[in-house]
Amino acid sequence: MGIMGDNVDPENGETLQEKVEEQKGAVTGRKLFGTFEGVFVPTLLTILGVIMYLREGWVVGNAGLLGAWLIILIAFSITLSTGLSLSSITTNIRIGSGGAFSVISQSLGLEVGGSIGIPLYLSQTLAVAMYIFGFRAGWRWIFPEHPAILIDLAIFSVLFIVAYISASLSFKIQYIVLVVVASSFVSIIWAAYLGSMQEPITWWGSFEGSPETGFSGIGFWGVFAVFFPAATGIMAGANMSGELKNPRRSIPLGTISAICVSLVVYLLLALWLAASASNDELLGNYTIMVEKAAWGQLVIAGLLGATFSSALSSFVGAPRILQSLANSKILPASGWFSKRSGSGEPRNAIIFTGLIIFLALMLRNLNAIAPLITLFFLMTYAMINIVVLIEQNLQLVSFRPLLRIPRAVSFVGAIGSVSVMFIVSPVFSLLAVVVVISIHAYLLKKHLKAPFGDVRSGLFVAIAEWAAKQTYKIAPSSERTWKANLLVPVEDPNVLTRAFKFLRDITYPKGSIKLLGLSGKVDETKFFSRLTDLTESFRDNGVFSSWTIVDTAAFEKNLIVGMEALGSSFFRPRVLFINLSSFDGQYEKVRNVIRKAAERRIGILLLAIHSDAAFGREESINLWINDRSPDWDISMDLGNMDLSILISYKLKRNWKASLKMISCVRDQRNVPKAKEYLENLAEIARIPNVITEVMSGDIESNLSRASQASINIFSMEHEADFEFIRRAVEQTGSSCLFALDSGEENALA
Repeated sequence: MGIMGDNVDPENGETLQEKVEEQKGAVTGRKLFGTFEGVFVPTLLTILGVIMYLREGWVVGNAGLLGAWLIILIAFSITLSTGLSLSSITTNIRIGSGGAFSVISQSLGLEVGGSIGIPLYLSQTLAVAMYIFGFRAGWRWIFPEHPAILIDLAIFSVLFIVAYISASLSFKIQYIVLVVVASSFVSIIWAAYLGSMQEPITWWGSFEGSPETGFSGIGFWGVFAVFFPAATGIMAGANMSGELKNPRRSIPLGTISAICVSLVVYLLLALWLAASASNDELLGNYTIMVEKAAWGQLVIAGLLGATFSSALSSFVGAPRILQSLANSKILPASGWFSKRSGSGEPRNAIIFTGLIIFLALMLRNLNAIAPLITLFFLMTYAMINIVVLIEQNLQLVSFRPLLRIPRAVSFVGAIGSVSVMFIVSPVFSLLAVVVVISIHAYLLKKHLKAPFGDVRSGLFVAIAEWAAKQTYKIAPSSERTWKANLLVPVEDPNVLTRAFKFLRDITYPKGSIKLLGLSGKVDETKFFSRLTDLTESFRDNGVFSSWTIVDTAAFEKNLIVGMEALGSSFFRPRVLFINLSSFDGQYEKVRNVIRKAAERRIGILLLAIHSDAAFGREESINLWINDRSPDWDISMDLGNMDLSILISYKLKRNWKASLKMISCVRDQRNVPKAKEYLENLAEIARIPNVITEVMSGDIESNLSRASQASINIFSMEHEADFEFIRRAVEQTGSSCLFALDSGEENALA
């Protein structure tokens, strides 16, 4: 693939510039939204919904203030864990459109993503009908004589028109709703200021139940099940992932901010309710917040605004999920569902979603399936946490999110989501699992082909070697599952010892080292013993290692035979590591080996160790990026720089070192472009805290001028220039590593 410009992908007509923007998480070609309007506001307004206005007082009345706080904190700990997991994985992938469906699909495949995405879409769609019913309840509190069916159809019509026109209009309306909801809080704060908080606080309640059951009693987890839907809604922003300027930044920042703000609101509101109303009032009057506020009308307006906003967010988000499912060929009539209008709106998907909502409204009551809707949301949350937990444990180099979270966070989110499912309804939980498994089985038969790689093959390999055959059933994904699997030729094990720690640092934790003994130079018995010792030492240091010996007449024939023998193995080495100290004076033979390795699509790492400095204090790395003049736009093909970038990243992590990207330009006018290129490259490759520097002239003329580093890393041509290698070591005063791509690496994956 060529340099960026007007080049177009023949499969989908997407320009290379658009693909690079997707690497950053952005999507081009339509109206894009920022963090506040695209994620924070819809997420916040969905969480601050009908449960807060009509049921938080009842929760406090049953559980007492401490019990209510405990319920709120448990619910939000699950939501916050899921939000952090979602944020972490979002900073690692090109999420595109589809929100949670895209996240799950890119890690566990389209079949798993689709089996969760279809129920998620239906839940999001049916939730619109439930929000409309909630809006109607608030409306009839003001106008009890208005017919219910007319209210439902009127609000449905408004929602449909707004969603159909554009997401931009929806977000503008949500600003108005945000003001209304904020005004309801002002009414509550003013009531507190005027002295409403005079009631004695009940710290732990007696869990008496509800008016509908004659206050026959309810357990702690029963109250929790009623409250928990209030803590959901974190997908409102993620569902718009395809229309965010920078989803990699906006989803984490907007989602976590909305969760934290709403948590504070719920905790403070519980305190106000506990001190402003008696226990009997809290238990028996669902509109106690309206009566205790300074201006009850503002609270009613807030209730109407919150339910309207939640319905609108779902109405705007659900068609995007449907369209993303269609784009992946998961649904029948995918071509029709995936069409967009000239302004980028998924109009066909909106029409179909509107039809489902209308039919649901005609049922007049969704209470029978309401638990199933909640459970599908919970299954989505659980799966997002599981995805992150799997990626964390596989430790593949492709999983390098800019936001790292402890494994305990994703574990708590996964266990919490599954536990809440069975707390809410064991029967419906089992039904939801059956539905998801059935959809998954159906999608497996479709043999879906994803345009992206996933980590399933890496997962099977990590479980056990016997699972290797399973990986062949899945489309190969060498870019996402790339690891530093090295083939290291050894003539004299004593020479290799000096590079032992360096080899460990470029392969740890999930790479491997295959020692290829080249017999004839060292006593055979000692040779076997030293290779065994080295292998065990690598294993003791957390790197899987094995060894083998080939015996032919000449050095290069030995090595070529070894590459040929190992090339057909399943876990074949992908990179040939040559320590020049081991083959001093055999440069022509090394050149021949490099040519043969390149023909067999094996990458090359050529290490030249400085005789005095070695690797210094292992605290700094210089990565030299080739001159890209005259076109400094980034392409999906980095041009023989992927291996050097990946190795630099591995050393940066394992050495805890600083990394400087250096580029040299002959034309001074290209300095700003080169600087921007290096900064973009660091961001797209997801390597944090990179220092960039652009120098005038060619690389060789700047070797002695570059800042001192523990190692300098260069890209290497197929014809190795050993004289340049010698000068590079001498002029930089450090060890140097030269990398030649195999074609299977991708630093942007």
